[in-house]
Amino acid sequence: MAAPANILRILVLGSGTSVGVPMVGCDCPVCRSDDPRDQRLRPSILVSYADQNIVVDTTPDFRVQALRAGLRRLDAILFTHAHADHIMGLDDVRPFNFRQQAAIPIYGSTETLHTIRRAFDYVFRDYQPESSIPRLEIHPLDGEPFHLCGLRVIPVPLKHGRSAVFGYRFGPVAYLTDHSEIPETSLALLSDLEVLFLDALRRRPHPTHTTLEAALAYVERLRPRKAYLTHICHDLKHAETEQLLPPHVRLAYDGLEIVVEVKP
Repeated sequence: MAAPANILRILVLGSGTSVGVPMVGCDCPVCRSDDPRDQRLRPSILVSYADQNIVVDTTPDFRVQALRAGLRRLDAILFTHAHADHIMGLDDVRPFNFRQQAAIPIYGSTETLHTIRRAFDYVFRDYQPESSIPRLEIHPLDGEPFHLCGLRVIPVPLKHGRSAVFGYRFGPVAYLTDHSEIPETSLALLSDLEVLFLDALRRRPHPTHTTLEAALAYVERLRPRKAYLTHICHDLKHAETEQLLPPHVRLAYDGLEIVVEVKP
């Protein structure tokens, strides 16, 4: 049965940091945890609306994430930026090209798409490939709102250390990952949210990511009905950390699904 036209579903495909959790070669309590919420693939979400699916970032874990989610259709990809943990699963969209017999539109800043073109040069070269390659349609974003799969999407400029990246707002939901600062002009785009996802790497400062304390300060200022913290490293154990959080703030985890209504 088709979902009601005004229902927006967000599925967390990955809630971890660039190396994932558990981290290779690490024997810390979080990496050895038997709590499935402490097992974090690289950061991504699936946005489903009006029977169409948008993925935000194709992580190196994208194939596993798509299989876990039972994803059978992919209508578009939004990229926040072009770091390896956000783009390197792009080749794994080929099965969707086969099934849908169509190219998949991808969206991101001009800089992000330029890096993707370089990283996946074989996809964009003017030649006749001997084997299958992803079929993609490139759509540069200039920061202005646009419509995608029936949703109004608002790019939210963020600072990721010295880099400029995008978060995205979909109606009453905003997804902000990999940020060290949310500029004042971007904070103005984040009022009246039902759900807000924020980077909260760890408690200790990091030059390109938000700390748990700083994320909670953003929540206090923006006052969403519910906030979820993501891009979490192995410094934060899920159950212990959640005991210290306000009731309306939770840690995201792989497989978390959120359903909200989009008002006309």
